[in-house]
Amino acid sequence: MLSLLSNYDAFYGPLRVLRYITLRTLCAAGTAALIGFIIGPWLISQLRRLKFGQHYDDDRTGDLASRFDKKNTPTMGGLLIFASVFVSSVLWAAPNVWVVVCLFVYAGLTAVGFRDDYLKVVHKNRDGISSGAKIFWQSVITLVALAALLMNPASSEKIRELWVPFVKHPLILSMPIGVLAVFVYLWIVGFSNAINLTDGLDGLAIGCTITVALTYGIMAYAAGNAKIADYLLISFVPGTGELAVVCGSLVGAGIAFLWYNSHPAELFMGDTGSLALGGLLGIIAFMVQQPLTLIIVGGVFVWEAASVIIQVGYFKATRRSTGQGKRFFLMAPIHHHFQKRGWPETKVVLRFWVLSLIFALAGLGTLKIR
Repeated sequence: MLSLLSNYDAFYGPLRVLRYITLRTLCAAGTAALIGFIIGPWLISQLRRLKFGQHYDDDRTGDLASRFDKKNTPTMGGLLIFASVFVSSVLWAAPNVWVVVCLFVYAGLTAVGFRDDYLKVVHKNRDGISSGAKIFWQSVITLVALAALLMNPASSEKIRELWVPFVKHPLILSMPIGVLAVFVYLWIVGFSNAINLTDGLDGLAIGCTITVALTYGIMAYAAGNAKIADYLLISFVPGTGELAVVCGSLVGAGIAFLWYNSHPAELFMGDTGSLALGGLLGIIAFMVQQPLTLIIVGGVFVWEAASVIIQVGYFKATRRSTGQGKRFFLMAPIHHHFQKRGWPETKVVLRFWVLSLIFALAGLGTLKIR
């Protein structure tokens, strides 16, 4: 919105700086952080007053719940992240189809996550929203977002290209719409669930999200700049540079949320945050033609989800063969495995942050190695 003021630089010359995406990205990050720091204490107090706290079931978490004493910590902290990202993005990003669609996906999934948390916290329904309802709404959000991208001339052709790391040209120039819809849906749902699984320790999920958002902010800026895209031999997607502003907002909001989510946490993001953040990162990855690179950049999230799949698969396989299921890890997701081995929570989080940074640098390296 504020970028439109650059059109009046004839009346006030300094307004021309609002044309620069880099400046607006920094301003967006600062604005989002400021909003988060301002509303954080108020949101925490309101959630505590309403008793919207995290509840644990002893049969699900065992001794970890009592050991780390997270019971009744306010949840739905994803509302803080959403408010900061949405307001800051609207203020600083120049409106185009890419920005509007990614914010639509983010808002829609935030609503789904909020409903899930509300049922768990208020109605004491530990399963939250039914899996069928969740799949339905995630499908609707995905289809509406894709329809908007396919119907807009600025995005209709580019969104159907499939680029892969280390290759100079698109692997597929025009994906069939059905294949594209399934691909995008799997990415949105997959990374939503992956961040949800990662969100088990104070600061873990949001710290890794900041790293991924920062990386994709760089990728968005590169994809939206013709000279940089040509130099790096990546896809030039006009208009996606504005997604760097959205990523900047997410970085700023993540820093503010981390202030309250650091150990010992005063606030959890809940499904309100994790489902939406996974969907936001997933759709941005597609828009900047780097969907498969998200597997590398979001390596910690992939690792967390894979550990659960391995644990469940190994348990079922051993139960079929021996009659008694065995566990591959001491506990899944894998961050709990290291806790069971005696690592303090803060050590697990910090080491996973280091891994997230390594994965992010590896992902950035794919831009040049082609």
